Amino acid sequence: MTETLPIPVSSPLTKAQKAALVNLVRRAARAEVMPRFRNLAAADITSKSGPDDLVTEADHAAEAMIARGLQKMFPHALVVGEEAAAADPALRGKLAEAELAFILDPVDGTWNFVNGLAVFGVIVSVTRFGKPVFGLLYDPVMDDFITAEEDGAAQMTRATGRARPVSTSQGGEIDSLSGYIHFSLMDRAVQEELAPLLPKFGRTGSLRCSCHEYRMLAQGHADFLLSSTLNPWDHAAGVLIVQRAGGVVRMLDGRDYNAGIETGYLLAAANEASWQNLHEVFSILVEDDSA
Repeated sequence: MTETLPIPVSSPLTKAQKAALVNLVRRAARAEVMPRFRNLAAADITSKSGPDDLVTEADHAAEAMIARGLQKMFPHALVVGEEAAAADPALRGKLAEAELAFILDPVDGTWNFVNGLAVFGVIVSVTRFGKPVFGLLYDPVMDDFITAEEDGAAQMTRATGRARPVSTSQGGEIDSLSGYIHFSLMDRAVQEELAPLLPKFGRTGSLRCSCHEYRMLAQGHADFLLSSTLNPWDHAAGVLIVQRAGGVVRMLDGRDYNAGIETGYLLAAANEASWQNLHEVFSILVEDDSA
């Protein structure tokens, strides 16, 4: 199912601009994120919607630095950071109509970051009318990143600068698949319906970090991801990267992903056959929504 957009959608970034964006993210991580890792005071940590929805001084400082840099490079673009959207929810609603938007999560996996787990990252995506056209999943600990745009393969670039393409797994039958389900973020009624399905899979879990979940999926180390929390700063970059690594990502009801979609279930899988098999298992969620 392909949506009609106002103009042809292509990546608006030159090679030099992409390099500048990556360098901006790396500088922000070195200056604002890594010095605070395992070095946070209690006063540096607050919560938003609940005790597990944390935000730190690293989130605020890194987002401010990246947003400033993006606005200088692209003065007419819409820049939507996770913390800015928390302060002004109306920002999120502008994504579907924005010809050029940058969406960023300055510290994805904040709970892990606060608790000293080295499973967090920085996510930046570029969208046109809500459709991802560039994605970056950056690991500040190892200083490496995966990027993709609409043309060409997704690539992993090491700290040394060496780059290589990445590809999703071969998938397989349901009982052999391992993946991530954002189970604890779903409504209790949905959890009760999903719980009996979990033994069907080889392994399910969550890293509490979309950045690394999508990295694992794009590299073939996991087979699928199911989420109903559609924050665009968590998903837009990963959707494109998994697609360009050979995977299939759509809403469970068949719609193409768009950063403007706020409700529903997003299913990413290693390939079309796996997506269809998973869709059959998870179809009860769509049936409930349409009931």
